[in-house]
Amino acid sequence: MRLKDKVAIVTGAGQTPGDTIGNGRATAVLFAREGAQVMLVDRRADSAHETASMIAAEGGTATVFEADVTREEDCRAIAAACVDAFGRIDLLHNNVGIGRGDAGATHLELDVWKQIFDVNLTAMFLTCKHVLPRMREQRSGSIINISSLASIASTGMLAYKVSKAGVNALTQQIAMGNARFGIRCNAILPGLMNTPMAIEGFAEARGIPKDDLIAARDAMVPLRAKQGTAWDVARAALFLASDEAQFITGVLLPVDGGQSIKVG
Repeated sequence: MRLKDKVAIVTGAGQTPGDTIGNGRATAVLFAREGAQVMLVDRRADSAHETASMIAAEGGTATVFEADVTREEDCRAIAAACVDAFGRIDLLHNNVGIGRGDAGATHLELDVWKQIFDVNLTAMFLTCKHVLPRMREQRSGSIINISSLASIASTGMLAYKVSKAGVNALTQQIAMGNARFGIRCNAILPGLMNTPMAIEGFAEARGIPKDDLIAARDAMVPLRAKQGTAWDVARAALFLASDEAQFITGVLLPVDGGQSIKVG
């Protein structure tokens, strides 16, 4: 019960269909297991309701809010609905992100660049913008942004990398700008993860069997030559959300099996 009596908003609390569990769903379930009341935000309400059913089956508390976090009016409504339902906002977990259609500088289409930035970076700014006033009133709160190891590593995905680097900078700015209010803001940088978006999405885009993609990604990870799972991201988020991390803010935490320390 490390989050007992806490109220959490988790964006991207549904997931891409697949064989495994996604980061947002795993985090929402774990937050609920640890005592939080969770608002599950997703543009696909049916997927968020699946997450809510998993939480309810374990005796947890969750509500679903359908929203597009790239729209400011939706983000304003998320914060208002959470306060109406639960009376406060203790945790904001920003999980939404995309990379489909990305490429290098000479092949990347402008509309894809803009869409990736809208989803990966602008949406996190908007959710923070509308949750922070309530957290400031409370003089407390924890915001966790899901960035990516790609933000500090070489990748062929230009817009994804640059947008996630922006998430890192946003995280540090939010942390410094709100520390006096007792609000913490940290980012998690997942490495190669075996999640539906990473496996099903990339396998389809590249036209290769999932097992081949999984094997290739596993081989790149130093720790046990095995990708992480959404539960690894969720457990890191739980720590950062809990009072155990009460003196931690502005941190960019890799969850990557050691991949970020490889040189050469």
